[in-house]
Order: sequence, then C-alpha cells, then structure tokens
Amino acid sequence: MTISARSPLDRVLPRDENALPVPAKTPDLGALPEWDLGDLYPAPDSPELARDVEAVERACCIFARDYDGKLVSLDAGKMLECIERYQEIDILAGRVMSYAGLRYYQNTTDSARAKQMGDLQDRITAATTKLVFFSLEFNRIPDARYEEIFAAPNGPARYKPVFDRMRAMRPYQLSNELERFLHDNSVVGAAAWNRLFDETTAGLTFAVEGEDEDEDEELGLEATLNLLTDHDRARREAGARALAEVFGRNVKLFARIHNTLAKEKAIEDKWRKMPTPQTARHLSNHVEPEVVEALKNAVTAAYPRLSHRYYRLKARWLGLDKLQVWDRNAPLPSESPRLIPWAEAQATVLDAYAGFSPRLAELAQPFFEQGWIDAAVKPGKAPGAFAHPTVTTVHPYVLLNYLGKPRDVMTLAHELGHGVHQRLAAAQGELLAATPLTLAETASVFGEMLTFRALLARTADKAQRKALLAGKVEDMINTVVRQIAFYDFECKLHAARARGELTPDDINALWMSVQAESLGDAFEFMPGYETFWTYVPHFVHSPFYVYAYAFGDGLVNALYAAYEDGLPEFQAKYFDMLAAGGSRHHKELLAPFGLDASDPAFWDKGLSMIEGFIEELEAMED
Repeated sequence: MTISARSPLDRVLPRDENALPVPAKTPDLGALPEWDLGDLYPAPDSPELARDVEAVERACCIFARDYDGKLVSLDAGKMLECIERYQEIDILAGRVMSYAGLRYYQNTTDSARAKQMGDLQDRITAATTKLVFFSLEFNRIPDARYEEIFAAPNGPARYKPVFDRMRAMRPYQLSNELERFLHDNSVVGAAAWNRLFDETTAGLTFAVEGEDEDEDEELGLEATLNLLTDHDRARREAGARALAEVFGRNVKLFARIHNTLAKEKAIEDKWRKMPTPQTARHLSNHVEPEVVEALKNAVTAAYPRLSHRYYRLKARWLGLDKLQVWDRNAPLPSESPRLIPWAEAQATVLDAYAGFSPRLAELAQPFFEQGWIDAAVKPGKAPGAFAHPTVTTVHPYVLLNYLGKPRDVMTLAHELGHGVHQRLAAAQGELLAATPLTLAETASVFGEMLTFRALLARTADKAQRKALLAGKVEDMINTVVRQIAFYDFECKLHAARARGELTPDDINALWMSVQAESLGDAFEFMPGYETFWTYVPHFVHSPFYVYAYAFGDGLVNALYAAYEDGLPEFQAKYFDMLAAGGSRHHKELLAPFGLDASDPAFWDKGLSMIEGFIEELEAMED
C-alpha cells in the first residue's frame, strides 16, 4: 500500500459502451449540470492548491524522518499515531490529484490542463517516493508482533483489514530500492502510456457517411458509437464502418500501447514472482482466484442459454437471418425513439431510489443540486461515465455524457449508486473507505435494478414493456457476458505477449475468438470489427478490471432476489454493507443476506435472473 498520485479512474472506470464525445448536433435535453470543483480548490492557480502541494512534500519528508526504520519498535499507541499521519498525507495528496485529474478529464485535449496534471503528478510521485518504505517495512514486522499491536485496546485495531490486505502482498514485495525505482518510474511508464491512449482517442474523428456526399459528418468517438443504437439501420452501419476505418488506420499505435503495457506488467510480475498476470488484481480486490474462476466458468457455460439465445430472438424481431455488429444494440422496431430530458431522468432515478428507501434518495439529491455532476457532451471530455470518490473529507463527483437515451438514464442510476456508496463509506476514513472493485459495483448495479423495476412496474403497454425488458437483458449481457469475454481476451492477450511481440493481426485474432464464442451463431462479423478492441479503456487503465462488472451484476441479482423474497430488515442490512467500505471481506458482508460468493451455485442464481427475463420475452412471442 503506497500513496500515489490519483486519477479519477483509480477506483471506478468508464462503462463499457461509452467513449469520447463530440456529437455534431446535441439534442435539447434541458439545462445539464456542470461540475463545481470549488469544494476541492477555488481555481487551478489558487494559493490553496500550491500550499497543499508544498504541504504534501513537507509531510512526506517529516514522516520518513520520524518512522523510516522504526516501525517494528512502535508500541500500539505510537503505531496508531503513525497510521493516522499516513492517512492525512493520503487525503492531502488525493485532494490535489483529484482536482487536477477531474479538470483534465473535463477536457483531455486542453494542453494547459494536461500539463498541470502531469506536473502535479510528477511532484506528488516524487514526494511520496519517501513513503515507499512504509508498506515494505510494515510487511516485515513479525506476525506475533503484528497481532500484538493490532490486538491492543489503545492501538490501530480498526485499521487491521487494510493492513491484512497489505500483508497479503508480502510474498511479492521487492527491496526498498527497487520499490522506490518502480514508484519513481511510474510517471514515464504505465501512466505515460495511459495518457497517450486517452489523448489519442480524444483526438480521433470519424467521417460518417450520410445519405449523400454533402451530408457526411465528422463525429467524435462517443457520438459515433451512439449511432450503433440508432433506429435507422443504415445509420448504424455507417457508424460501424466509420469506426472500423479509423480503428484500422490507428491499430498499429494501439497495438504498440498494449504490447508495451503487457510487457511492462510481465516484467514487474516476474520480479515480484506473481504466479499469474491476474494475481495482483485479485489481491487488490481481496478476492480469491477460485471465486473469479467460478464466476468465469459459470458465465462462459451460460453463453448458449443467455447471449446466443437472446441474439437469435433479436434477429427474428429485426427480420434478419444474421445480425451484423451494428445490430447488437439496435432498438427494437416497436420501440419509440423518444429522448428523455434531464429533469425527467433526474426524477425517474430519485423516485426509484425513494421507492426502496427515502434515505437512498436523500443521499443522491445533493449530486443534482450542488455541482457534483458534469452531464453534458463536450469536445475532449473523458470517456463515458464514472463516479470519483475524491477524498473522504470532500464528496464524490459524477461524470456522464448524457444524450437522453433510456440507457443514459440507467447510466445515471448506475453512477449515482457509486456516489451514494462512496458517501456512505466515507465515514470509515480514507484508508478503510475504498471498496474492492468486486464490491464497488454493488450499489451502482443495484441502483440500475431499482430504476428498471420502477419503470417496468408502471409500464402497461405490451410493446413498451417488451422494449424495457429487452433493453435490460442487453445491459445485463453487456455487463456479464461481454465483460467476461473482455476478461478472457485480456487473459489470452497477456499469455500470448509472454511468448513474444504481438502484431495487430495477432491481437485482432484473439479479439475475434472471444467475440465469436460469446456472441454466438446469430452474428456474422463485418471486416474491420476485429479492431474494436482498440477503444476499450479498461485494458489500458486497469488490467483485468472488467470481471468486477460481472461480479457486481451477479452479486446484485442475488441480493435483489433476497430483497424480493422479503428478507427481514433488508434495507438496514444493505446500508450497513455499503457503509462498511473496505473494512470487511465479501464473505462477511454477504453473510447477513444468506449469500456466499465462493459457492459456485451463487453465480447460477444471478444468471438465472437474466435467463428469466429472456423467457419472459420469448413468452411475448406467443
């Protein structure tokens, strides 16, 4: 556990189908909120920001002077003081980098914002290099002494879950000198390649063919991907072909980024003696490899009865023998192409939250009223949607690219779930608030489910109900099937890179193998689709992150089943789980609900909910 310069994507990444914006024509959706970052700092040149950067540098020097080489000799009271001082530095550094990162992600093409973030990242990284000793030395404390310190009544007992997770890294830590080198080198390693990816994708434009040559449009990535949900099949095809053309033209650069990052990771894993490329992610998620493997196996075994089955059904609805890639997220022919104004989206989500518990809506309300959401689609804005917790002494911020589609309402419900979770967990303090990624998706997916169920309950029209159900099934397939296919792709990519440099064609072939397996025989794939791995930010920003989406969806489906079955005091247990943050293991958190993620049957419960929705859609055919 080492304090490091943060970005908004540290804990909660953009969702799967979103990317970078710039639609040619933004629909009138009412007044869309923008961030007020004044709760972090008044301005990018404010003396408060400069003061805090200097304070981080000074605090790191003093902390190292006071504790380097001395941790094993601290009694319980002094150890508590040490940890709380460490936490204060974490908050200060996190506040600085949250502000710089959020400003940057509002406009990644603004060179001044990019420079400020890079400069601040350099300074914070240099300062916190002095703290690398902390986790290394802590992990060398003998077990008996460690247990004695954390059992003492006046000691740091409440922080034990944090340090238990940290000590799980003991077999993989390096010497102090090598750890400092890796920490210093990070700004020109993965972080630099991440920025190259972000700034490259932010600058991509796509020439989308219109009905005649005079109507061709130059669109950004978000707007072009948005065409894949258009009612007009010709527009969907034009968007897909424009994506393929630009991705193909840039595939060598994206292959270089992935080759470099995979190799860099392999080198560090080798030095750390990590048994697999996925080990570090499992450790950070505090989840056992066998639990993830059970999830992966359950989902891949379910491909035929979930995605394959649903897409055959969709092909019939669309009157097609085979679906093309531009039909995957197409609306149903009976679906009304209505755009949802922002005020209606806000009311829909808050009403659904209040239907579960007034407290849930109360926790979400300030996001709309106090400048905690940035919703408009703007040139250069960051991918899709995320909720960033900033630091526990401030509040989260939510980024959206709101275009008024029903899925955008679900994204709002999703990100507000993250925001509410982060607000509740903040009471744990900075070190304990952060939730492992496997549990970080719980409140977000649950928020989506509440919103979906509320909409479904008030929909009497059969065609609208069918469209709602189909949309939910597609979202769940994208969250579970597609993300496990992504995880499978990453596993294959890192395994192949270990055998040597990968050409773009090599990576394309890996992508197509998992896409064909997961989507099934209802599809045929256009030339160019093999390059669609290039725009997925998860592979670059956070390797092996994606299984957390499937984990979260399966967990929420099981939770929601318990809620529907009338589990006593469900709401109280739910809020208690969210408020725990990272202070408890998933086994302990799920026990009050009678659930156990280590049981392979657990995942089948979640998948059966998707299957039930598909069966309901099939029944509508009769």
